[in-house]
Amino acid sequence: MRSIVVKLIPHSLKEPLKGFLSQLSAKFMTIFSVNGVASSIYYLVFNRSFAREHRAALLGKIAFQKKLSEIEDSSALLRRNIHRLEKGLIMQPRRDVFAEGYILETVVVYQKALGKNSFCQEETRWAFDVLTSYFEAVKDEGRIVKARELFSQLSQLPNDKPEIDKSIPYSHEALPESTIGYEQILALFTRRRSVRWYQDKPVSKSLLEQAVNASSLAPSACNRQPFFYKYTTDPSIAADVAKCAMGTVGFAENLPALFVVVGDLSNYPAERDRHVIYIDASLSAMQLMLALETLGLSSCPINWPDIEGREKMMQEKLGLNYYERPVMLIAVGYAQPQGGIPFSQKKGTDLLLREIK
Repeated sequence: MRSIVVKLIPHSLKEPLKGFLSQLSAKFMTIFSVNGVASSIYYLVFNRSFAREHRAALLGKIAFQKKLSEIEDSSALLRRNIHRLEKGLIMQPRRDVFAEGYILETVVVYQKALGKNSFCQEETRWAFDVLTSYFEAVKDEGRIVKARELFSQLSQLPNDKPEIDKSIPYSHEALPESTIGYEQILALFTRRRSVRWYQDKPVSKSLLEQAVNASSLAPSACNRQPFFYKYTTDPSIAADVAKCAMGTVGFAENLPALFVVVGDLSNYPAERDRHVIYIDASLSAMQLMLALETLGLSSCPINWPDIEGREKMMQEKLGLNYYERPVMLIAVGYAQPQGGIPFSQKKGTDLLLREIK
């Protein structure tokens, strides 16, 4: 209907009308920006840009609660709480009593993980080792007593590993020595450019797996890692999926492989953490692209627009749940030696570095 009305308007009036509507929109935004309630009314009535985020956050919370009883192959709650225990264990000075508020919850989730055959064995081992260290370190008080009793009743994993091989906190001096200096890392960062033109050469899944393995070492808030990678090494599928994003016109058909980085809102029980999927996924994606470069592969991050029509398109193509949101796409392939790369002047330190006073 709107397009029909626009066509009926004489061409000479279209530009003045657009200007009037733009001014009217600016006035509405100014009026409704006075406080949070008015802003919410504006986005409820006049602008539905955040509608998917609202529903996705709610569905993510529902899925989170469901996963507490129907545990899957990994548990965001277990990962978060075990990481919190680790932080308590390395505290200086370490308290005799800590984590009393969530330790029973943690052991209950661990118990459910033990009862799930498909649950990640490495995650189970990590939880067992940290819980064992925790109960060795704390005094019995309040809910810690009940949690200790429950933990002692569970089928125990072998505890005969040497200390260095256990999945528990360790000292900084135990980290492997780095053989990379600043000049070398700067050279890698300089070499990693956004490449859009690739050779007609297949990309092996094994190389993608190596890069993802390196990306998994990126920092993540409470170690929840609220994201996953959908991928393809089929150029026709890569082109089809890449066209869901904006900014791929002209080179989507030239992609040998493609990642879609997907954030998972079912890792959180509260709206306050909804933004973490973008932070953690981006940290991991940067390490992924650097790892790809060391494997001889070039890449290009592709921005994902928060546009409802495109969200639906990607959701259908990838079979995503509503609370699983695309964060970005990453094109991958062997760079054409003569392929062009934008210069893209970067901001200098004087513009990026601002002292806190």
